[in-house]
Amino acid sequence: MTERDRQDRTAGTVLGSAAGDALGAPYEFGPAGAFSARFPDGDGEMVAGGGWDRGEATDDTQMAVLVAESLLDRGELDLPDIFARFQRWAASEPKDIGIQTEDVLTNGHTWDLAAAVHFNTTMRAAGNGALMRAAPSAVAFAPAGREATMAAARRISALTHGDGAAWEGTAIFHELVRQALDGADPLAAIPGVLEHVVPAHRERYAVVLAPDWHPERATEANGAVWPCLGSAVWALRTTDGYPAAVRAAIDLGGDTDTVAAVTGALAGAVYGLGAIPAGWTDALHVPLPGFGGRVLCTSELLVLASRLAGYDAK
Repeated sequence: MTERDRQDRTAGTVLGSAAGDALGAPYEFGPAGAFSARFPDGDGEMVAGGGWDRGEATDDTQMAVLVAESLLDRGELDLPDIFARFQRWAASEPKDIGIQTEDVLTNGHTWDLAAAVHFNTTMRAAGNGALMRAAPSAVAFAPAGREATMAAARRISALTHGDGAAWEGTAIFHELVRQALDGADPLAAIPGVLEHVVPAHRERYAVVLAPDWHPERATEANGAVWPCLGSAVWALRTTDGYPAAVRAAIDLGGDTDTVAAVTGALAGAVYGLGAIPAGWTDALHVPLPGFGGRVLCTSELLVLASRLAGYDAK
């Protein structure tokens, strides 16, 4: 694989996640099949709805950008800095923020205790809120190899999610992206990746990532990390291109923006930036509440992706 091919896949990962997020947002918690019912022919279009403007990315991509900018500004994985950026964003009344994430970021505890306190109090912290924001960190740590990228995924996830299930799901995602960026087939890599998952969580992920698994077999709503990741892998496995994969993800209903964001990142890593319809990126924009009214457009996300590709993981 040429360096140009890798750059295309890198940009596809970052833009693919953001585009999936914005495309799926208007259908969140709606019925299955709503996207295809609205667009029975062709790829479909960005629309407004559910409180989101046309092409507006949600908290999924907003938090992803905060992770990316921390990595680039600090030149290293600075967990207190990422957490502080999350807190600043959460205090600025974003349009959407997960209940669990909001509690962790506002409960008054320090970066290294807040998620654990939440989990020990509620015993519920296996949502997909760490997975949804992982595309930039997956790109940044991919060149450092399997062990480093999976370790980074776990550490970033633990800032807001105290359940190890969220850490392992994000670690799997990181490694699947790394495989795709290297030109390998991430689906074929799944059995090997599972060998590096913490044993206590391995079997449950093996079920949702199996070739014969279907989202209809999920035992939780896809706001949980297991069916979210499983649904994204299912969408990639059962389609033949970026638009079809994202379309399949949104048509599942439920947490459509996040499932489409995770699917979009994986499909973007496999098929590259050129596979994302121009109509899905033309209107794409990412507001950053709490950061001076900044709004990133596609060109700025591409610059971010390019810089992440050159990140030197420490």
